[in-house]
Amino acid sequence: MECGAFKQPARRSTSLLTLGLTLLLHAANVSATGGSPSMGKEQFLAALLEQMSLPEKVGQLRMKHSPGTPPSQYALDTVAKGAVGALFTEPGFTREQLRAYQDAAVQRGRLGIPVFFAGDVVHGHRTVFPIGLGQASSWDLQAIGSAARIAAIEASADGLDMTFAPMVDLSRDPRWGRMSEGFGEDPYLVSRIAERVTQQLQGATLGAADSIMACVKHFAAYGAVEGGRDYNTTNVSTHQLFQDYLPPYQAALEAGAGAVMTALTTLNGVPATANRWLLRDILRQQWRYRGLVISDHSAVQELVAHGTAAGGEDAAQAALVAGTQMSMNDRYFEQALAQLIEQGAVPVSLLDEAVHQVLATKYDLGLFHDPYRRLGHAQHGAQPSHDPKPLHRAQAREVARRSLVLLKNQNALLPLVKRGTVAVIGPLADNPVDILGSWHASGQPGQAISLYQGLKTAVGDDAKLLYALGANISDKRDDFLLLADKTVNFDPRPPQALLAEAVAIAQQADVIVVALGEARGMSHEGASKTDLNLPTQQRELLQALKRTGKPLVLVLMNGRPLTIVEESQWADAVLETWFSGTEGGNAIADVLFGDYNPSGKLPVTFPRSVGQIPLYYAQLNTGRPFDPQQPSAYRSHYFDTDNTPLYPFGYGLSYTHFSLSPLTLSTHRLRPGHAMQVSVTLKNEGQRTGETTVQLYLRDRVASVSRPLKELKGFQKVLLAPGESRQIVFDIDTSMLAFYNQHLQRVTEPGTFDVMIGLDSQDLQKASFELDGTPP
Repeated sequence: MECGAFKQPARRSTSLLTLGLTLLLHAANVSATGGSPSMGKEQFLAALLEQMSLPEKVGQLRMKHSPGTPPSQYALDTVAKGAVGALFTEPGFTREQLRAYQDAAVQRGRLGIPVFFAGDVVHGHRTVFPIGLGQASSWDLQAIGSAARIAAIEASADGLDMTFAPMVDLSRDPRWGRMSEGFGEDPYLVSRIAERVTQQLQGATLGAADSIMACVKHFAAYGAVEGGRDYNTTNVSTHQLFQDYLPPYQAALEAGAGAVMTALTTLNGVPATANRWLLRDILRQQWRYRGLVISDHSAVQELVAHGTAAGGEDAAQAALVAGTQMSMNDRYFEQALAQLIEQGAVPVSLLDEAVHQVLATKYDLGLFHDPYRRLGHAQHGAQPSHDPKPLHRAQAREVARRSLVLLKNQNALLPLVKRGTVAVIGPLADNPVDILGSWHASGQPGQAISLYQGLKTAVGDDAKLLYALGANISDKRDDFLLLADKTVNFDPRPPQALLAEAVAIAQQADVIVVALGEARGMSHEGASKTDLNLPTQQRELLQALKRTGKPLVLVLMNGRPLTIVEESQWADAVLETWFSGTEGGNAIADVLFGDYNPSGKLPVTFPRSVGQIPLYYAQLNTGRPFDPQQPSAYRSHYFDTDNTPLYPFGYGLSYTHFSLSPLTLSTHRLRPGHAMQVSVTLKNEGQRTGETTVQLYLRDRVASVSRPLKELKGFQKVLLAPGESRQIVFDIDTSMLAFYNQHLQRVTEPGTFDVMIGLDSQDLQKASFELDGTPP
């Protein structure tokens, strides 16, 4: 942008105050664009803050709703008077609508302070990539990063400045529907993904036109809600909080995330939005975080419902004092903050601190230098959301197929051959809506590839495809979650009629591909469940198809682990596809027909029963561990089920077979401050080129607090040709052995450690070493 490009709009006030601010903006712009630096960031922000009135300051702390429709005159006037600092958008918004808000702020506002625009770009914008659990299943940071970079490019081109992502809430309870948005159960894996996604959303330069600010959510421990019930209480020991739940947030913030969102929930009795210990002691003092803190939707006013505020004044005061700087969907900041300041109940310095941070965020986004940086020029317009040209289909297909997890492949049924007759059956078989998953942003079902479409394209004229619905996605037409998603189709025919039609189709086929699971609204915010089984209609369909005697492939589409013990027995092959996005159907077809060898690994444990929850691999040993080889009644176990998971963390099959050699350690005694290497030879013993993820786990055998049986500390994704071998080496240093002790100090204690390497968390090669207590 040229130095003189920030022009005083014709409709702006010509008061001396406004003229002074225009000169400040011009000076800052000169500095930012390579001219003579006449004013730095902090000077500019201080000068701007000094000119603001109390109502204008309060307005900067308010994030209001942009509903995806042309803005009303009232909404534009509200922005113009400086009563709003930012707007969050819904799917369907246009760049022209956002530009109208920015025109109101910049051209009509007394000080011309721009607003910023934020939205839920969780797993893609126009191009929809697999949901978080799907991307985590790739164990491929480069692929995950590419999805985030493309999402930022597309979202910024549509005018967004910020996304409410990444969602890094660790979750070990699949009853919680929002597990679908996150990256699984393990703090190490989630942390590595959080870093990469944050970096790629924001890009090399945060203020660039193709960069959007990451707002990490939901701080903190939202994924640990009791009973998996959304918005419920979270009670987590402080030790477990530091050891397991906080690291992913910290990783994202240390990667440069410009904002963080508070959780809607209480943490150990204190709502996160008014939790000074979280927002000031940990976030500001311990982590030295300097970004923006935004409440979740209506979280400030919900302090009253939590019972920690008597009314609006209490809620506004508690949130601001604790460290919440911007209130999303605000009411109480607007109603109460100015009066609280005037009464002296809240010091003006606290208000200024928050306003300064909001302004600094806009500065970092480049909006003071060009308020239209991501909106473009009005005469250029924008491509409509249904225009397929901007889509990144090749990248979406690549990420999607890397996210698919082969759970079972009896008698090598897969890959299928492209000949004969294939019956494609199920409520998710030809469903371009649900394959997009929750939080699909501006993704269009009309642009998504269903499983049936993908298979049809793959076989062309070489095979015949037959289709039947077979069952509805839910057993009840008035299912609450279906009512919440108006796009769900529900066939009014009786279930037996749907079933009979599907069986008749299946009997004509050589192989059956049945797609079962959840509608996207069933794994979403507010979509908590006590039953993780497939709906009855879907189970009965699968049973009936099994009775045909035809080879049976089960394709799962879902946003959480399901309890599919019997379904896994009935099907000859099981492919977990999650919600795989815009190119999902093509990606699944690639795997089913062997054009791509599956390499995904589970980022979360699949239980056999909902009664096992929480079930995760990194559990403590207990004082009475259960030994299945020597069972005893007085040991920690369930007596009415197999205590092992159905599918363990890190598990996933391939169309080839890999083997691992015994481990080799560079030393069996590690000194503090030093490193060692552990190596293993990976061999592809099959007939196909394939890729797998080699996983490193560690265990501290004796410590001052009980330590997990194993913890993921490293992984490498490796591609090998048939017969090829490769030595895989992991470095282990003493920082990887550290943990929080009972005093919440990060320590490394001498003793014996197990090092384990495997292709999942259950089948592991093991060796041991000693950590010397003598300092270097």
